[in-house]
Formats: sequence, C-alpha cells, structure tokens
Amino acid sequence: MGTVIIGAGIIGTSTAYYLSRSGTPPSDIHLVEFSPDLFASASGYAAGFLARDWFPAASASLGRLSFDLHKELAATHNGYEKWGYSRSTATSLAETIGDGEGDDWLGEGTSRAKAAKRIAENDDSRPVWLAPRHGRPDIIDKGDGTAQVDPYELCQFLLSECTNRGVKLHHPAKATKITRGSNGALSSIRIQSMQTSDEYDIPCARLVLAAGAWTCEVFKTLFPTSKLNIPISSLAGHSLLLRSKHWPPPSSNAFPQSFDPTTNGAIGSTHTTMPQPPCHALFTSDASASYAPELFSRLPSGHIYIAGLNGHYPLPSLPTERQIDPSAIEVLKRTSERLLGEGEFEVEREALCFRPTTNRGTPIVGPAKKGNEEEQGVWIAAGHGPWGISLSLGTGKVVSEMVQGRDVSADIRRLRL
Repeated sequence: MGTVIIGAGIIGTSTAYYLSRSGTPPSDIHLVEFSPDLFASASGYAAGFLARDWFPAASASLGRLSFDLHKELAATHNGYEKWGYSRSTATSLAETIGDGEGDDWLGEGTSRAKAAKRIAENDDSRPVWLAPRHGRPDIIDKGDGTAQVDPYELCQFLLSECTNRGVKLHHPAKATKITRGSNGALSSIRIQSMQTSDEYDIPCARLVLAAGAWTCEVFKTLFPTSKLNIPISSLAGHSLLLRSKHWPPPSSNAFPQSFDPTTNGAIGSTHTTMPQPPCHALFTSDASASYAPELFSRLPSGHIYIAGLNGHYPLPSLPTERQIDPSAIEVLKRTSERLLGEGEFEVEREALCFRPTTNRGTPIVGPAKKGNEEEQGVWIAAGHGPWGISLSLGTGKVVSEMVQGRDVSADIRRLRL
C-alpha cells in the first residue's frame, strides 16, 4: 500500500520518519519534492525556535507532544552535535509582551512573545551578545519549555534517516495526476521529473499534502474538480544569519565532555550544572520600522538569527526563484546594529522564505474532508506559520498515525479542515 508525501520539507520528512518506524515498509513510502534545492524555503531558513506551551487551545496538545518529541530525538541521536538542539532562555524587552494567547500574532505584525502563558521572575541572565546599553530583558522561559535547533540540519538528519531506511525520494519532481480505482480509492499518482520531463506512475493508496505555502497549488493540480477549499496562503519573511564577536562566549568552548546542552547538566542527569542555558531567544520591538524583531542564538554553530520583518510578497513558482528585497535587508541590518552594536557582527547570510499560514492562526492537520465534501485517502498537513519547526515532529507522528487508521497521540480535532 503506497504512501506518497508531497513536500520533503520539515513536515513531510517528519511524517516519513515516523511512518517508516511504525510498521509501514519504508520502500512503500515516497517523498516528492519539486524545488531544485532541498529545504529552500521555511524548512531551511526558519528560526528553529521550539516552545512547549506557547500555543492556543486548538494546537496546545500538538505543541506539547512535538516539544517532547524534539527533546527525545535529540537525546537519542546526539541532537546538539547534529542539528544544534539546545535549551534556550526566552527573553523579551518588556514592551513586546501582550495579553491573550496570540492566535494570530503573526498576521497582526506583533511578537510571538504574546503567545507565552507566563513570565518568570527576572534574574541576571541576559544574552552576552546584546549591546551593553540595553537593559536587562524579562525572562519568559528559563529553558524548561523552550529550545533551539538549526532547522536545515534537522531536516537533513530526518531525510537521511528516511532514505537510509529505504524511503524513496523523488527530487526534483512534481505530482501531476492521480488515478482512482472503480471504488473511488486512490490507486496511483503520476510523477514528472523536473530535470528530464519523464513521467512515471507509482502506487498510491494514501496521499499526504505537506508542500508548505505551495500546498493549495498542489491540491488544485491533483484535484481540479474538487469543491474543497484549502485555505492556506503565504507570508514572506526576511532574515539574516549573523556572527557576533561576543558569541559564543569563551566559556562555551570549555564545556566538560559530560555536559549535555539538552538538559543543561551532566549527560543522563536531570541536575543543572550551569546557572542558565547558553542560548537565548530575544523578542523586542523596533518602533522606527514598526515591526517586532526576533533574535535567536545557536550552538554549536555560533550563529545569531534575526527575523520578524514579514510582508506579502508574491509566491514564486519555485522556492529558489525568491527575490530578496534589499530594503527589508537594510532594516534588519539597522536593527542588528541597534541590538548587537555597530561593528560587533558580520552578516553571513541574507534570506527570504515563504511560510504557509491560515486565517485562523493554526495549522491544518487532518483528512481532506469538510462537511459532505471529501477527497478519499488524502490528508493535509500544512499552514503552520512560524511554528513549523516547533510543531514538525508532533505533526509528523500524528499524520503517520492517521494514515494508518490508528489512535493519534495529540488532540487535533480543532486543527482539521
């Protein structure tokens, strides 16, 4: 029984990862990715910030499951070394904190810090890379419910695990047509190579659409007469990858070999050996540019990522055809100078990615069914907005359970189409 997953980004590879470990023969699982470069949009260029309890009620259960799976995966596979998994202190310069659960803070142009449910008491913890003229930030989470990863490296790990087990990757390729049997069930899907234009059919009894901001276009291509509407749009976000003179601090190069950044203590221990996690997330505001910057420090790479400047740019046909807006990059650079200090950092990468969003501010995870309209054998897993990395593993596990007809590990009833 073939399972085809359209989209080999963080959601698609997470789904294939858990599906290949749940009894489905890996050789029956197919990942199809149309971008010439893998992880060329949000999966590779996102912040990589993880949170456990920053989600509205509809996605709270999925958030908790996914955060725990991230921690478990890192502990099992040395996530710190392989994809930079580390606890992270979440902080905010006070003016960015708002009231409520912040279901659609992204669309409102404010900070994801609005979504935090509680503020811890202040302490002396502050990012070492923050310019001295700035005051001490408020602490949102000391690292018990927040963490950091390098999303590109995590995607690479998940895909490698999948293909090593026998999952088949079709890349670069696109799905062009589905075939149903006389009973209406899916039977096959046609794939076209984007290098040679050759076409071939592969068995397909179960189809997962996880193409991020392009999910709606994929659905319309495969189901041109369907009355279902997939309400996923895109929101573009520019970012910079920086290297600061003050990060990582010298002490981070002298961690004892037994130090475990995922627990902030000795490997295999629940006890803390340092006063706070070394990584930080900083949420603040830039009144001069009317946006809410977000900065994230990473280890062991030593990078600092800044983003938060979002806009509605046309969605390109391919992620690699994105056009970076120089004016947006200049805004991010000026903000970086204000927060890190002029002359205190270098820019290593300028980027633009397109995040899949929904009007309700929560992802779509479930069968392609609404009311009496249904596309049998099809599931949607997209629309995660800025939380795609954080919710990735939980989404992948839940979708793998759904397509097999099993009980799911999180309450996603309010995330259905």
